[in-house]
Amino acid sequence: MRTRTLPALLIALTILAAACGSTDDPVTEAASPATDADAGASGFRTSTGSDGAHLPALDPDASSAAIEVERIASTERERVPSALRGDRLDPAFPAPLIPLDRVLSGGPPPDGIPPIDEPRFQSAASVDWLTAVEPVIVLELEGDARAYPVQVMTWHEIVNDVVGSVPVAVAYCPLCNSALAYDRRLGDRILDFGTSGELFNSSLVMYDRQTESLWTHFDSRAVVGHLTGERLETFSIQTTSWQDFRDAHPDGLVLTRDTGFTRDYGRNPYVGYDDPDGVAFLFDGDADPRLPIKERVIVVRDDSEPAVAVPLETVFVDGVVAFDAHGLDLVAVVQPGTSSPLDSGQIELGYDQGAAAVFVAELEGEPIELTRTAAGFEDAVSGVTFDIFGDAVDGSGAALTPVEHLDTFWFAIAAFEPDATVWAE
Repeated sequence: MRTRTLPALLIALTILAAACGSTDDPVTEAASPATDADAGASGFRTSTGSDGAHLPALDPDASSAAIEVERIASTERERVPSALRGDRLDPAFPAPLIPLDRVLSGGPPPDGIPPIDEPRFQSAASVDWLTAVEPVIVLELEGDARAYPVQVMTWHEIVNDVVGSVPVAVAYCPLCNSALAYDRRLGDRILDFGTSGELFNSSLVMYDRQTESLWTHFDSRAVVGHLTGERLETFSIQTTSWQDFRDAHPDGLVLTRDTGFTRDYGRNPYVGYDDPDGVAFLFDGDADPRLPIKERVIVVRDDSEPAVAVPLETVFVDGVVAFDAHGLDLVAVVQPGTSSPLDSGQIELGYDQGAAAVFVAELEGEPIELTRTAAGFEDAVSGVTFDIFGDAVDGSGAALTPVEHLDTFWFAIAAFEPDATVWAE
């Protein structure tokens, strides 16, 4: 397995380049795309085999023009002290929930990595600029299925959007390798979010524009400022390949590269960052030795019980892993064919990290026994084969019950939830 430890200074320069939209990558020369020779015996961390060819549009006559989507206005800025720009120990604030001396500047100023506030979408059928293996973040609410390509999210990190009729924020943190979707409604408020330019546990710190309170991306909680202690509801999302999304949702919507900013979309400014034994940028906590610091894990969380982390590599090799978490019988699955966005200088050339999902291990009250096949995940009990989203591929309407999970690096879940358990066979 490759070892490519990136010095913190180079990572800092990379983040600054990303914030400024520079196309000069200070880290690219330090690493090269994955090859089959880099793969371990398990087959994990192998090349996706992509030739870089974009998938043709499903409908060559479909317009690639932006599709009008619903917008919901956020509430106005409130006349309260700011934790983003002001005194974070202002007596008007509740006590901070995290040590202020561990909130560290990542380099860019607030919104130096600019969020997308007016996202533009096109139909999946008209997209011809994504390769089959490129990762996309998938959110579906009220029958509205959307894909947020990681090649865009890498440069913006937050999208303030409305999916179905729900105001949401979709956030991607490259440094902790995690994506989350939040409900922007908080009581009578509709919040929108920006990037603070700061990090806590090497994870994105967001701020809401209504009160300029600081929020930790990883646990969706306001930790400093007027709204300290508030928490946002999260929605179940997945990171899958573009082909997985397009096959399952040909009528879905795709976030475009028409963002209002000039960025080198498709390029990965964090080359080699997913080395399991590499450095986590500005991580000042104690590394948990149970797994390598940046081992990829599939995490199931619960507010009242310790999180359960399942090593992604194990599931990638076996295809399916049954496990227990929080009183439920669950099954984690991984489908090969999704490139890592943090490996090669071009995202589509990254090694095959696969796409993960977690489901309740039953169908209509009966236990399931899944096996990964070329067609998907076949249940030996019912005979039904399911795709990575848990839907029957035969169109019968049978569906597994998804469980909200988090794909992330081990150091992040161990830092935010030190009581997390690690599943082992």
